[in-house]
Amino acid sequence: MTTFTINERDRFPAQKVEISGRWLFGPGPSNADPRVLAAMSLPPLGHLDPDFLTLMNETQTLLRYAWQTENQMTIPVSGTGSAAMEATLANTVEPGDVVLVAVKGYFGNRLVDMAGRYGADVRKITKPWGEVFNLEELTTAVQTHKPAILAIVQAETSTGVRQPLEGLGELCREHNCLLLVDTVTSLGAVPLFLDQWGIDLAYSCSQKGLGCPPGIAPFTMSPRAVEKMQNRRTIIPNWYLDMSLLSHYWGSDANGTQSARTYHHTAPINMNYALREALYILAAEGIENSWQRHQENAELLWEGLETLGLSCHVEKAFRLPTLTTVKVPDSIDAKAIATKLRIEYNLEIGLGLGELAGKVWRIGLMGYNSHPEKVLLLLGVLQKVLKP
Repeated sequence: MTTFTINERDRFPAQKVEISGRWLFGPGPSNADPRVLAAMSLPPLGHLDPDFLTLMNETQTLLRYAWQTENQMTIPVSGTGSAAMEATLANTVEPGDVVLVAVKGYFGNRLVDMAGRYGADVRKITKPWGEVFNLEELTTAVQTHKPAILAIVQAETSTGVRQPLEGLGELCREHNCLLLVDTVTSLGAVPLFLDQWGIDLAYSCSQKGLGCPPGIAPFTMSPRAVEKMQNRRTIIPNWYLDMSLLSHYWGSDANGTQSARTYHHTAPINMNYALREALYILAAEGIENSWQRHQENAELLWEGLETLGLSCHVEKAFRLPTLTTVKVPDSIDAKAIATKLRIEYNLEIGLGLGELAGKVWRIGLMGYNSHPEKVLLLLGVLQKVLKP
């Protein structure tokens, strides 16, 4: 009889980190609302339990409110925001489709990468990191490239830019293309009217404006996008994110025809609890009140930064209320300050990405963290670490 030896070397790690919590004022995740954390700790149900299926319906309704849409195909994807980002492309892009991406930061480039992996003929137009596209520029690009999909980021987390979207839906309908919008850092916190603005595909995340931990990601498709998916010549090349399959687990086909629930995967039950609670909190506050709260607290931050002698990277008219990029003074080491904040004050801010690495700090005020007392806490700590 063969004898096997137990490997005891990795039975316990050399160190066990004690999680005590931290103020998260970076680009995400943000601190979660205590009500959301409590919801996460509830006992799990089965993923086909009737009570859980009812909860799924609640979540869909609440997501439609948050996005201001009537799209039937509106669900939370079991994964982070990047999974929902990929789902928009996996379901609608076929090999050879022209996908035009308006790139003005790190996450526009991620859309380029993902679209290429699904065989798209990717075209891109670019702006310097910190600027926005105007409607005339986008109109010219659509007329030139004649895309099947125009993809653009509303809230560019790498730059702190809020991209105006008005007029793009009409442009895309005039040229028979779908409008795909990244709302990862805007959902719940920045004015967003999916149906009125003619947005066909959108995705977001749970850990920013919704005040929920990461791990579940809102996703939506308009009837125009569903039609393109259903008329594909090729099979959707991603089984896990295939909305023609997932729609049956969520209780109907993509057109809204009700059906018996069909097992697709084991949903992250407790993350669904958390998202539902976060969306109920948003609904109780009212979406317009949340938008106003985020704007007012961002302006309080901007005024405080100016008092400290710091300036913002983005023109005020196009700044995100959720994510502010702050120029790092020439005499200061951006990483050293961020490290000091974390070690001495248990507080996180983000560093610059890509073209802005070392040039800016990224300060997030999202969801549960967007309140005046927290802005003042952050400003007070910054004043201490930046004083000569």
